Amino acid sequence: MMLRKQNNLPPRVLATETPEQAAANKLAREQRDAQVRGVSSIHAMREAIKQASRALPPLPHVPRVRGLTAATFRARAMQGQPFLIDGVVSRWPLSAQTPALLRQRYGHMAVRARVGDYINTAFAPDRAMQDMTMAEYLDLAERTEGLPPYLGNLELRELNSQCHWPTWFDKMGPARFWVGPAGTVTPLHCDYDDNIFAQIWGSKRIFLAPPHHDEFLYTKEASAMLFGSPFDPEAPDYQRFPLARQAALIEVVVQPGQMLYVPAGWYHQVRALTFSLSSNRWARGVPLLLCGSDC
Repeated sequence: MMLRKQNNLPPRVLATETPEQAAANKLAREQRDAQVRGVSSIHAMREAIKQASRALPPLPHVPRVRGLTAATFRARAMQGQPFLIDGVVSRWPLSAQTPALLRQRYGHMAVRARVGDYINTAFAPDRAMQDMTMAEYLDLAERTEGLPPYLGNLELRELNSQCHWPTWFDKMGPARFWVGPAGTVTPLHCDYDDNIFAQIWGSKRIFLAPPHHDEFLYTKEASAMLFGSPFDPEAPDYQRFPLARQAALIEVVVQPGQMLYVPAGWYHQVRALTFSLSSNRWARGVPLLLCGSDC
């Protein structure tokens, strides 16, 4: 039986806004974001995260924990620093599969690949993207020289049906998936939502920096909830970015079956060391660092 390509990707919309419309839409998005998260202002939330992070002790390495309940996870996350979690992702049915599954069972699935120089255009609204099937993507990734194409931030519900996410947050966004060979990269950036990142197949190297070190990272706003940095901790150019010498960057390799908690506001850069399947979910509430006894 011939399987048809699924049309489950959202349409791509080219920006045709006037500057006035863009400003009004940006304000409306920020107001919606604040309402969803139960805060009065996204700007105030960002500043509170950075201020609170200044009081945190230096983090010499990313610690590993296991056997967390919702209560023990939240208590640890309220400390505002990242940590690795063992013993959750390794029990997912998808973790027991191999990458061959993508072609054999999901080759017909519609995907949207980041192509070209998606690192230097990572936060541009018009970055190069290409729609194709999973099988077509796997073929393209095998024959591409240089920076390989990347499936990033896709809501692949067929895969998520084989993932059993812990209920550590009151409200979470949908699972997003990241697929690609060694060398795929998400450049340095931060999201202002708490994030749990699951490494299902393969391994990834992640660099992390605390929220208040944005002052050393030459950051630029992509949206109220997302800031990017042009600094590359894997190939540091201190002549262009001299302040980056002061950024406290921590390196961690996330292995298959592990989960990484990335607190809201922490900068992170992610590189696949092998063919990799990852997934993450962002919380939709007040970041746990700011909760105290109120959450």
